[in-house]
Amino acid sequence: MSLRFYDTSARQVREFTPLREGCASLYLCGATVQAPPHIGHIRSGVNFDILRRWLTHLGYDVTFCRNVTDIDDKIINVAAAEDVPWWQVSERNQRAFTHAYDVLGCLPPTVEPRATGHVPEMIDLMRRLIDAGHAYAADDRSGDVYFDVRSYPRYGELSNQRPDQVVESADAARDKRDPRDFALWKGAKPGEPSWDTPWGRGRPGWHLECSAMATKYLGPTFDIHGGGLDLVFPHHENELAQSRAADDGFARYWLHNGLLTVGGEKMSKSLGNSLRIPELVEKVRPVELRYYLGQAHYRSTIDYSDSALQEAAAAYQRIEGFVTRAVEVLGEVAPAADVPAEFAAAMDDDLGVSQALAVVHGHVREGNTALNAGSKEKVAELAGQLRTMLGVLGLDPLSEQWASGEQGLREVVDALVAVALEQRQAARARKDYAAADAIRDRLTEAGVVVEDTPQGPRWDLRRG
Repeated sequence: MSLRFYDTSARQVREFTPLREGCASLYLCGATVQAPPHIGHIRSGVNFDILRRWLTHLGYDVTFCRNVTDIDDKIINVAAAEDVPWWQVSERNQRAFTHAYDVLGCLPPTVEPRATGHVPEMIDLMRRLIDAGHAYAADDRSGDVYFDVRSYPRYGELSNQRPDQVVESADAARDKRDPRDFALWKGAKPGEPSWDTPWGRGRPGWHLECSAMATKYLGPTFDIHGGGLDLVFPHHENELAQSRAADDGFARYWLHNGLLTVGGEKMSKSLGNSLRIPELVEKVRPVELRYYLGQAHYRSTIDYSDSALQEAAAAYQRIEGFVTRAVEVLGEVAPAADVPAEFAAAMDDDLGVSQALAVVHGHVREGNTALNAGSKEKVAELAGQLRTMLGVLGLDPLSEQWASGEQGLREVVDALVAVALEQRQAARARKDYAAADAIRDRLTEAGVVVEDTPQGPRWDLRRG
């Protein structure tokens, strides 16, 4: 079965054929850093991290470019309200985004360009568009440069909107030829940051930034452009129009992840319903939050609830519990060379993570049965396959990302619990069951769950 994705531009599932054999180029619209991230932002990061991991597992050499929009109207407004430089707002929030990606186990991108570092590339793109008759500088010498929507007959092909259906651009119009034209460059205003161009000082338009950065690092034509569903129009539509008008092939596949809502409302700072990463990792562990954000199909909408988050945490703990027991029995579990065929089929079918997780949980159930039966060979086979599948999803409990933070503490706790369990076993040997039960109760109160097995007592930390 071949790898297939739902391509927004084609409005159908298409077989993935890379531009260069054995290579895959991926551009993801990253953060606009006017505020710290909420989990709606980071869901996109998790979804495309899984895509990147699956492409890598399939043997592709992946170049992953995720940009940072570090200059924007909202950033300028926040800076003015706080009476601090615009770059201070951008820097602190970019660090918050990077921390959130790291906390949830997203691999770092190959390159993470900032918009303000690519003004020369933007000037070059504007010059090409003006020379081709697809853009114009405002006659009032304000420094504004606009894309001429009417000059590009294919405008609307990504979002399936016709130009005559498009409402007026939100850009403040000082000298537009058509209200639907959008700003490539915004002329300087008093007190705002600005850069020199042949058409006057100003700052980049949002859409221009991404086209310039994507083609600088991935080439004039590349494989996949990703982002949230809310970016299809106008952002991605405008990116596509200006890039194709400049004779760049641009993205060959467009993938969009669904939104994360709260009570059916889109998560946003203005609505006051944003859920930040630091507060959520107080409720569940980071790996459990990653499981929650990645478990649904990437194109679906997730409506957040505390109960759904706790259910996801419990589901991950069942996976982790089997892996932990397997290591106790086997001493070591190496990842398998490949994933089961049914897992691969699910992932190849437009990243069917929910179906892939069904395979994961099937292995956990079968593995627990094998553990109870004392079948070490079967346990080793299932656990090895499980580690490889979880590695693709970024959820392997034995990976350095998730194991390293707890390992040292667990070794200390293990030594202390071992003393308590020895005392409990001694009490049971002398038939002092009240003392044995009291020791177990004290461990339970401390969050240590003891399970009596044919191989002897084992313990784990109570989650949630």
